[in-house]
Amino acid sequence: MTKVLSIWTPGDDIVENAQVSKLARSLGCADYDELYALSLADPQRYWDAVNSFCVIRWRHPYSAYADFSRGREFPVWFPGGRLNWTDTLLDHADDGPDRPAVTGVSENGETETLTYGGLRASVKRVAAGLKAQGVGRGDRIGLLMENGVPATVTFLAISYIGAVAVPLFSGFGSDAILARLQSCDASVLVVTTGFERRGKFVSTRQTVETVRAAMPANVKIIQKLSPSGPSELWPGAGDWDDLVRNGVMDEPEVMETSDPFMLIYTSGTTGKPKGTVHTHGSFPIKVAHDSAVHFNVSPASTYCWPADMGWIAGALVLTSALSRGAHLVCYDGAPDYPDWGRLGRLIETHRITHFGSAPTLIRGLAANEAISTAADMSTVELLITAGESIASEHFTWFQTKMGSGNSPVINYTGGSEASGALLSSVVTRPIISGSFNARSPGVAVDVVNAEGHSITGEVGELVVREPFIGMTQSFWGDDERYLETYWKTLPGVWVQGDLAIHDADGNYVLVGRSDDTLKVAGKRVGPAEVEEIVVEIDGVKEVAVIGVDDPVKGQSIAVFLTASDNSGEGLVAEVGSRIRERLGRPFSPKAVYLVTDLPKTRSSKIMRRVVRSIYSGQPVGDVSSLVNPEAIEAIRAVLEQQNETVGV
Repeated sequence: MTKVLSIWTPGDDIVENAQVSKLARSLGCADYDELYALSLADPQRYWDAVNSFCVIRWRHPYSAYADFSRGREFPVWFPGGRLNWTDTLLDHADDGPDRPAVTGVSENGETETLTYGGLRASVKRVAAGLKAQGVGRGDRIGLLMENGVPATVTFLAISYIGAVAVPLFSGFGSDAILARLQSCDASVLVVTTGFERRGKFVSTRQTVETVRAAMPANVKIIQKLSPSGPSELWPGAGDWDDLVRNGVMDEPEVMETSDPFMLIYTSGTTGKPKGTVHTHGSFPIKVAHDSAVHFNVSPASTYCWPADMGWIAGALVLTSALSRGAHLVCYDGAPDYPDWGRLGRLIETHRITHFGSAPTLIRGLAANEAISTAADMSTVELLITAGESIASEHFTWFQTKMGSGNSPVINYTGGSEASGALLSSVVTRPIISGSFNARSPGVAVDVVNAEGHSITGEVGELVVREPFIGMTQSFWGDDERYLETYWKTLPGVWVQGDLAIHDADGNYVLVGRSDDTLKVAGKRVGPAEVEEIVVEIDGVKEVAVIGVDDPVKGQSIAVFLTASDNSGEGLVAEVGSRIRERLGRPFSPKAVYLVTDLPKTRSSKIMRRVVRSIYSGQPVGDVSSLVNPEAIEAIRAVLEQQNETVGV
């Protein structure tokens, strides 16, 4: 696939009717630039307007936009206000109880739909069932369920009773689950018997039994039987279906804005996973805002972004759709089973208007274009990509081949610690392939050099100069690690850990993580810049570029790639030649390795720091977020075959 740089330009009708244009007009702003400037200059006025525009339900009004009395690193958003964030979603039943709210589609094709009226009733019943089990306000509840109707209802019911959800990736082993549940002293685990993957049933029983054996005896297990799995409950487990037989909980717990509703754990280079804390008065409001401003979602939208409930994307997707009164379509299963046309047929069948995908999946779809684009996807109005940097050619392919052929692609980046967007795009401005055309309103984003000075046209650190709605309240039980991670690199400034380029026209491009930065012979380059060159080569599927010690240059480049065919040594040679040609001889790679797989998270991020640790013989650190830990040994084997020194 050759490099393609394209520009999508909105028509007058899109600009006029976009949700972000309506929000801007409500504030008297002529365009997006004025809206963004207002959001920073007068945040009280801006967020008052957002609460009204997004119809955020408050049980008691807030007194101010924020309280910084604990310091700028620990703001309380909307102090004095009281709410339960699920009210905003469930109140859409008043606008039309028979409208579809959530449709779950399993890998075997089974489909279940709840209307908004049915969703509200189900949440109230499951909430009553949880209360009957002795679960209440502030309790932490592990959630190990596949994406679909039961998981959606359970997730909302946990918040409805004032408890705290701890989403868990469906591919986690027992150690990863234990690390998270023990970290927050969880008292309940809600789990599905198993999951369908490529036509086979994958049981969770052995994993859960190992977890139970290491947890306190009073930890409750509530089991949701899978239609395709064994029909009996595990010994000592409660039945999820019994939760709905305990009446209804008519009113939710009314919470303070700083009360947590979710802990999302992320893996660091070292140490245990970090529990990012998200509250009733922050994450849901930020995501509802982004859904309107960046994703242009309305009650007429049908929204699908396949994502595991165990990551931030699961909660983000659910909230994006339901906070705006849209129809959420969940798919649980392999995206290429029984073939690469699966997602296209899903779009066609459910007439999806908003579709999201990680760049890794987009590359797979592009490599199988004949079947992945065979369905009628003309209903698609907007596409979303997030999770990692995306090459311009794959961005353009996504724009022109999925959907109507002229659907805008919204590039979106934030992360588990930010809730929603730091950078994204809006449909009222031209979009250059692979880039972000906007900073998200209310977020004072900048790109800076090592001294913290703003820079344009060169690689720098992505930072936020002011606290922002959506930022994690802290790490669970570890304020110091939170401060060390985000606030102490440049004192008083949030450092996201991403490298970016801000061009003279106001567009942004991510070029990798800052701890992945390559500095070859004194020249700084982001790994994504090298990777974009490599993925253009026919036969290359995926690539990870790392910096390795070099006695002359300080650092050299090492390239790890997977191939779509049997190109072998010829492909390896071409990679070196292409990098020298495009970046210059100083950037010639020290080594190119053809491997069978690269370590990835469930959200499809390639974990360069794991590859770097394997290469250097260092411990790989926390790898509980990997969907394919077997890739570690595969890389070690290749390195050993080529006489590289690696550790165990």
